[in-house]
Amino acid sequence: MSTTKSARAVALETLIRILRDGSYSNISLNNSLRHSQLSQADRNFCTRLVYGTIQYKIYLEYQLHDLVKTKLKEDYLLPLLLMSAYQILFLDKVPNRAAVNEANLLAKQFGKPHSTGFKIVNGILHALIRRGPVLPDKQDSVQYLSVKESVPEWLVQYLIANWGIERTNSILTSINLPAKNTVRVARVADFEEVIKKLTELGFEPEKSAIATDELVLARGGVSETSLFKDGKLTIQDEAASLAVSAFNFVGEEEVLDACSAPGGKTVQIAENLTTGHVTALDIHENKLRLVKQNADRMNVKDRVITKAMDARKADQIFEQGQFAKILVDAPCSGLGLLRRKPEIRYTKNLNDLTNLQKVQLALLDHLSGLVQAEGELVYSTCTIAVEEDEAVVKEFLKQHPEFELQAFKAGEIDAPDGMLKILPDSYGSDGFFIAKFVMRG
Repeated sequence: MSTTKSARAVALETLIRILRDGSYSNISLNNSLRHSQLSQADRNFCTRLVYGTIQYKIYLEYQLHDLVKTKLKEDYLLPLLLMSAYQILFLDKVPNRAAVNEANLLAKQFGKPHSTGFKIVNGILHALIRRGPVLPDKQDSVQYLSVKESVPEWLVQYLIANWGIERTNSILTSINLPAKNTVRVARVADFEEVIKKLTELGFEPEKSAIATDELVLARGGVSETSLFKDGKLTIQDEAASLAVSAFNFVGEEEVLDACSAPGGKTVQIAENLTTGHVTALDIHENKLRLVKQNADRMNVKDRVITKAMDARKADQIFEQGQFAKILVDAPCSGLGLLRRKPEIRYTKNLNDLTNLQKVQLALLDHLSGLVQAEGELVYSTCTIAVEEDEAVVKEFLKQHPEFELQAFKAGEIDAPDGMLKILPDSYGSDGFFIAKFVMRG
């Protein structure tokens, strides 16, 4: 990528890939930034443009709908209009004149020869500035919330049905706040010394309210520090780290992490072992490379074994009762990650929840026999959908009466009934679900 490209040009290229090709926002953005020569300030601005535009896509489309009078034939036009509208409506520090001027320059840069795209862009953006933002009538609470918080109507209805209108308001407001920068400090590291060094580097660390080994940082960029490179800490969400802390480790156990990539929880398990091992499964060999890299960086590779396979076939490979503990961090809809991966809200639907439930139950069914008597089985997801969480637990217990839920404490949170549901507005973390089963002796 040319060193002359601006933050807006890099953001626009990224948005075109995301909106046209369905690329994951975090992966696409990371690739764009890695190949750019942007300063840290411009990287931050580019990141905000990409995530903000995706996050508020429904709202921004609603603002533009009545202003677009012609078919947008070139694939850069809609992403450019959305990105520019985001700046006009959300970024107070960007003057409207600058947003329009830069949009015109980008239209000329990205348009075909002799294209009149810049005239279309210029006209629409000036019309938006004159008119200002609009919202649907509040009488229709579903459409109003859908547009205001930029969430599909089916999801608004789903949240209201399960948690009521007030909690839905709170959840939707929460998911549009910036995601926290959180790190988990390695067990072998001196916690206070890590805090001291992060403070010296200007990260302003604060202790997590829910996870005893997590810190919340004031800014990103920690992966460039020696603390990260030397395995003193790793980037991990507060709620996600609680799944492993639900186990009661002795240190000598053989543990199975059934859905391990990219390896954050695998490494966390390994840190709790002394003579034991964790076997990490993933269906894709290339993803297991990430697990190995993480284990190597965090200095626990001697306790990690990787195997490429579908976890639903694990009972054909491993022996009955082979593992003292099994973590099933199951594939899910990801509805707890809407703050961190905003495009998820546009790619999922109700059918996904029931289809994924079948996969989740199949995983638990095939893996449950590998747990030894009185062994622990932890099921976790990064979704808040009842179909993938509580309903899976209920059906699994119905099919496997040899298991029962067991109370646990994860970090600072007690789960007396053996299940823990964290909604996105509970602590400002990812939405997450954890259930702990124990095999009856």
